[in-house]
Amino acid sequence: MLELKFRLAERFMAISTRYPVMIIGGAEDKVNDCIILRAFFESAGGEDAIIGVIPAASREPTLVGDRYYQIFTGMGAKQVKVLDIRLREECEEARWLEALEECTGVFVTGGDQVRLCDLVGDTQLLKTIKEKLKNDVIVIAGTSAGAAMMGEKMIAGGSSGESPNPALVDLSNGLGIVPELLVDQHFHNRNRMARLLSAIAANPDKLGIGIDEDTCIAMLGDGTFEVLGKGTITIVDPGSLTHTNDIHPHQRDNTEDPNTEGYDTEGYDTEGYDTEGYNTEGYDTENRADIPAPLSLHNLKLHVLKQGDRYDYKKRSVL
Repeated sequence: MLELKFRLAERFMAISTRYPVMIIGGAEDKVNDCIILRAFFESAGGEDAIIGVIPAASREPTLVGDRYYQIFTGMGAKQVKVLDIRLREECEEARWLEALEECTGVFVTGGDQVRLCDLVGDTQLLKTIKEKLKNDVIVIAGTSAGAAMMGEKMIAGGSSGESPNPALVDLSNGLGIVPELLVDQHFHNRNRMARLLSAIAANPDKLGIGIDEDTCIAMLGDGTFEVLGKGTITIVDPGSLTHTNDIHPHQRDNTEDPNTEGYDTEGYDTEGYDTEGYNTEGYDTENRADIPAPLSLHNLKLHVLKQGDRYDYKKRSVL
C-alpha cells in the first residue's frame, strides 16, 4: 500500500527543481502525496540519492531514524544512512564523517533543537555539511527542530498564545545554515505569532519566518525561496522598524548557557506564562506583577505566503 501511494504521488507530481535548502514546519505528510519529502528526495538526486538522516534532536532517534529510512527507501533512494549520533564527540569520528562524505542529501528530523545544537554545533560534522553546501554537492532539509536550528539565532523554547512579551521566548545560537533567518515552526498550528514577534523584537536584524505544519520554504540557491505544502509561511520583516519598547533583549539570550530545562518545545502553555526555565531574574514571576508589559513594535512589514508564492529574502521582497 505504501509503495502504491508513492507511485501515485510520482504520477501526479513531477519535480524538476533542485532545492539546496528546505525548511519544514513539522508534521509533513509522510503517507499520502508526500509533496515536501518527495521534493527533498528529488533534490538529493532521486534514484541516485544517498541520503543521510540525522535524528539527533529526537529522544527516540532509532524509531525516528528508521521511519525516514523507510520513507526514502520506499521512494527509491540509492542508499539511506541513519547517522545516529548520540554524543557530541561522535561528530568528530571518522565513521560518521566518511558516511556524510558520500551523501547527496541530509535530512534533520524533529525533536529538541537545543539538544540538536548542543550535539552538532561547531563540530567537524557541521563544518563538513556547510562546506558541501557551499560547494553545491549536497542538499539539506530540516523539519520542526531541524527547521528551528537553520538560523544564526534560534528560538530555543517558550510559550504561545499571549501578546508579544519579553518573557514569552528564549533565544540561543542556531547552526547558521541560513544566518539571515529566525525560524519558528508549527506556526499557526500552535499559535506562535506572538513568540516570533517577541524574538524579532530582540533581533531586528533578522527576518522572521513562521512555518505552518506540512509546509516548507524551498530555497532556490539565488537568495529566493518558494512555498511548498498545504499551509502558509508568515514573514515578519523588521527592516523598517521604527520603535520597540523591548529593553531586555539580553535577558532572553542564553547563548552562553542555554538553560532550557522546563521549556515545552513541542507544545505550549494555554493557561498562562510557562516561566519555568526562563531567564526571569529580577521579575516577580510568582505574582506576575513584574513580568514585562506587552511589546510594541512599530512599522513592521508582514507577508503571508501560500504554495507557489516566491520571496527574495536577500532583497526582502515578494516576487
